[in-house]
Amino acid sequence: MSTGLPHHQAIPVSPVATATSSVETRAAGPARPRRRRWTRFILPVYSWLVIAYLIFPIGVMILYSFNKVTAGLQQVSFAWNGFTLQWYKEWSNIPGLTSAFWLSVRLAIASTVFSTVIGTLLALALVRYQGRRFRGKTLIEQTMFLNIAAPEVVLGASLLGLFITINLARGFVTLLLAHVAFSIAYVAVTVRARMSGFDRSLEEAAADLGANSWVIFRKITFPLIMPGILAGALMAFALSIDDFVTSNFVSGSATPFPVWVYGATRIGIPPQVFVFGTAIFTVGILCAIASVIIGWRKPT
Repeated sequence: MSTGLPHHQAIPVSPVATATSSVETRAAGPARPRRRRWTRFILPVYSWLVIAYLIFPIGVMILYSFNKVTAGLQQVSFAWNGFTLQWYKEWSNIPGLTSAFWLSVRLAIASTVFSTVIGTLLALALVRYQGRRFRGKTLIEQTMFLNIAAPEVVLGASLLGLFITINLARGFVTLLLAHVAFSIAYVAVTVRARMSGFDRSLEEAAADLGANSWVIFRKITFPLIMPGILAGALMAFALSIDDFVTSNFVSGSATPFPVWVYGATRIGIPPQVFVFGTAIFTVGILCAIASVIIGWRKPT
């Protein structure tokens, strides 16, 4: 419909419309940055406080492993008396401490090997087999989580009752059986979490190309789940080397490092305990770093 106006005649624009348009243009321009709220600092500060709470006792232990003690008193003193390397030079001078430490190391290594192998195979079975091929799967899963959730006092007392019932002398063997018993569940859960997103098509492709089960596991499955296996092994080692409650029940004549330290608190802790604690912490840090580096490496 024609408006009756010539095509060359411009339609007048009111000043109010012009002002409104300019205001809208300014409003549509770049917005001012919002002021950051102080609440954004809550989570970082909380995280660093938790880390400091966890690291502080370890830092104190490392610091006082270099502390001199009062002359004639071979016990830990929390009064700073000066820097010394004496306790690192005399690390084996306390009767019973060195043997207890090496017993804990051998126990931790042995229990880590057994629990890692058994836990990894258990995780593979829980992930691979379903339904009728694994009828006791639910029962095993519940038993694993009960093992993790059960207090150590209950586990130690029940194992002690078992060993007494079967007339098994308490010592290194009972310690090994106990440590493997409570470490398997942690390894299995860790490896199972690693396998949750595992791509089975890689194994199927290898099988189509003629690879047998052992070659498939060695070339494909094992490299892919290696980070989970290492994480489970580190957890088993840490649980074993610092376990006190269960070990105190089933140790018998064999005295591991945590049980020895507990007994020494009644008469005074020698500074060499801090030296061994520092060594254990250092080795644990190095193993954790190695595990992270291996986890970053992509399997070829």
